[in-house]
Amino acid sequence: MWRIAQSCQEFSKYKLLRMLSVDAEKRISFKRCIRDGDLVIVYERHDHMKAVKVCESSTLQNRFGVFKHSDWIGKPFGSKVLSNKGGFVYLLAPTPELWTLVLSHRTQILYIADISLVIMYLEIIPGCLVLESGTGSGSLTTSLARAVAPNGHVYTFDFHEQRAASAREDFEKTGLSSLVTVGVRDIQGEGFPEEFSGLADSVFLDLPQPWLAIPSAEKMLKQDGVLCSFSPCIEQVQRSSETLQSNFTDIRTFEVLLRTYEVREGKMDRSQGNEGGSLGPRPGKRRQRSGEATDEGEIPTPTTVMARPAAEARGHTGYLTFARLKCLP
Repeated sequence: MWRIAQSCQEFSKYKLLRMLSVDAEKRISFKRCIRDGDLVIVYERHDHMKAVKVCESSTLQNRFGVFKHSDWIGKPFGSKVLSNKGGFVYLLAPTPELWTLVLSHRTQILYIADISLVIMYLEIIPGCLVLESGTGSGSLTTSLARAVAPNGHVYTFDFHEQRAASAREDFEKTGLSSLVTVGVRDIQGEGFPEEFSGLADSVFLDLPQPWLAIPSAEKMLKQDGVLCSFSPCIEQVQRSSETLQSNFTDIRTFEVLLRTYEVREGKMDRSQGNEGGSLGPRPGKRRQRSGEATDEGEIPTPTTVMARPAAEARGHTGYLTFARLKCLP
């Protein structure tokens, strides 16, 4: 068991160090300190974070006070910094997981649960060449880029020119421009560029009519390559699956529903811990307040760590359909 734990620890360390850019001067790592011009994620509370570009002469103002950027420079990522009022925030590195939570929503985005399944089932590893249609806000593209780093590449296309330009700016901010190329192209109507024919390890489609792009994706894939299509409606899945049946195999569709639990420290009634499974205090007994002394000299109720489902849960996002290109006989 200790070897498994050691391996997991080493993998986690590797994941933290292998950040977004392959440029040694720009690479974001927990090993180095924040510099002027860096992008940081300012963590105010668990449900409020924002991306901020560090500028020595600038300040950040929020309900916790005024924070000088000059105080941030030279501190390692993960540092806790104080305001003029004594309030504090944390300065975090812009990992793909955090970037997905703070990016500008130009379109509906994929979240961590769907992204994780996509990267696993597309079998994306360092060095892969990945084609994506439907750049949108760039949420998935950011994670794809980290997965193919340091010597792979993601070519992503969007038919909307302004959206593609905004995504290109975001990839510059996060240091991904060496791993991602953004193109303007209607993949449904024109297909992928012929220059990628037979070169792609994986293809991802996020289109209203993905079945129109499947024939082109088929030409782009290497033998045994994998395709994934994201669709919000089951009718889209059915039509895409019909098109895939001719030259693809191992066709599977998933819907990922993530249930988050909140872990907090709190006080629990003694009656809840009884073997009888009582759900509350006994009738006729006044509930004891925390720290209140009793005539019998009872010990105050100790605190305990409790887990419960989050009040809000993200429901249906879409269906992920995967298929593998048939090998030639």
